[in-house]
Amino acid sequence: MSIVQDIRTAFSRRDNALIQLILLNVLVFAGLIVLRAILTISSASGYYPPVLRQFELSSALPVLLRHPWTVLTYAFTHEGFFHILFNLLNLYWFGQLVREYLGDRRLVSIYILGALAGATVFLLSYNLVPVFQPAVGSPMIGASAAVTAIIVAGATLLPDYTFMLILIGPVKIKWIAAVVVLISLAGVNGGNPGGEIAHLGGALLGFVFIKQLQAGRDLGRPIQAVGNWFSNLFSSRPAMRVSSTSRRPEPVAATSSSSGKKPAMANQPLQDEIDNILDKISRSGYESLSKEEKQKLFRASQQ
Repeated sequence: MSIVQDIRTAFSRRDNALIQLILLNVLVFAGLIVLRAILTISSASGYYPPVLRQFELSSALPVLLRHPWTVLTYAFTHEGFFHILFNLLNLYWFGQLVREYLGDRRLVSIYILGALAGATVFLLSYNLVPVFQPAVGSPMIGASAAVTAIIVAGATLLPDYTFMLILIGPVKIKWIAAVVVLISLAGVNGGNPGGEIAHLGGALLGFVFIKQLQAGRDLGRPIQAVGNWFSNLFSSRPAMRVSSTSRRPEPVAATSSSSGKKPAMANQPLQDEIDNILDKISRSGYESLSKEEKQKLFRASQQ
């Protein structure tokens, strides 16, 4: 099977959101590397910066108005190898945790909303805060804001969940998130203040997202609605045709005991139950759940 077919297969699966996010970042990174190499070899390297401007987020509002899509594309764009490596490692580690408990759609929602929140804080800071205004026009790329949103979301959802860190040992995710936020705060005084400020925007979004979800409000619904619209738009599924001569189906009673199948949603836990389970995890940790509660949480993550 070719690489292209592997990629198409990865994007065709509905339960593969984490790998799809990673692949999008890798494909953009690889595409820019190949393009830059081709332009350099052909002595046309001057064309590369205009291409990159189609992806990077500029802090200058006039430039942003000409490239509005960059409020999102910047979060899938990297140039340095270690930049993308650390971002994608964190996305994989912490994204697995969020995906396991909240499902694919909410993982994508946190990533997208984290990127938008980071872009918003970045733009507001450079255009409203006097100390940053001399640097207006500076661009930003990288998935760090979106990844930080996922890290903080995981820490807010499961603060006592433990990761085994190399050379350190077991560390609770809440302390990892705290260190990430502190590093971003310290970096505001460094050479990349815009990027660090964007991280803080993503962190705030991750915290608010989980708190609102625990209160019964899903901030990711608009993102999911847009995703469903695009999915239906590009779906190749043919429309159903109804013929007047077709045989009428036999009625099936909802309480029939002769059927071997239950309704598709019969075993799915209610949202209120999931919210209560998430609250219990936040208070006492995952280990405090009963077997039945763990099963309900697992079924909910498959929706």
